[in-house]
Amino acid sequence: MADKTQFGLTAVDTVPLHEKVYLELVRALMSGQFVPGQKLTSRKLAKELGTSDMPVRSAFMRLQALRALSPMPNGSVEVPIISAERFSQLTAVRTILEGSATELATRLINGNNLRAIRRHCAELTMAARKGDIDDYLRKNYAFKFSIYRHCGNEQMIFLIETVWMQVGPFLRNLGMGFEDDLASILDIDYHEEAVAAIEAQDAGRARAAIVRDIDEGAAHILQQARFPEIRN
Repeated sequence: MADKTQFGLTAVDTVPLHEKVYLELVRALMSGQFVPGQKLTSRKLAKELGTSDMPVRSAFMRLQALRALSPMPNGSVEVPIISAERFSQLTAVRTILEGSATELATRLINGNNLRAIRRHCAELTMAARKGDIDDYLRKNYAFKFSIYRHCGNEQMIFLIETVWMQVGPFLRNLGMGFEDDLASILDIDYHEEAVAAIEAQDAGRARAAIVRDIDEGAAHILQQARFPEIRN
């Protein structure tokens, strides 16, 4: 129960609007809600978010600095299209960072944390069985970060998020080849194995499950998706 205040008032949300807009765009990028090559304008996003253009433009500038968005000559931005080589490089970085975060988190996760992770795990499985790729991507993001955010290293989480902002839009390609039966994606998804290892407090096995999940998902994307012949 929250502590009773002297005047019975509820604390006011002090997060600035521009920060809320930035975090919402980060979430959309990491959960695959934007697609590679998609053009984004501050006016359209501001209308959808119910804000003015200014906080959206501010978010665009921050995301360009992180290579999550590319500037266009007309002032709009584009979700970058990357090569297969760069996707593979980002995947290699993911396995190092996310594997380490999982191993660290396994040693720190308590009962309340574990209940939340189990819930995200079940929701991810359900999204695949429902055949909803958008929901699957959102639940995949929620599940993985429900683990990583308990690693005890804020700088590691920042680096993982930075990589996910670049690779997230390409994760939409996970659904390719499973159009008629998205539930089959569970054959290359090891989130349940990761949870079992976390429950057993087996940090090495949890790390291996997450790394295998990342590697097999990336291999599927590289096999199914068309990448441009560019070097970046």
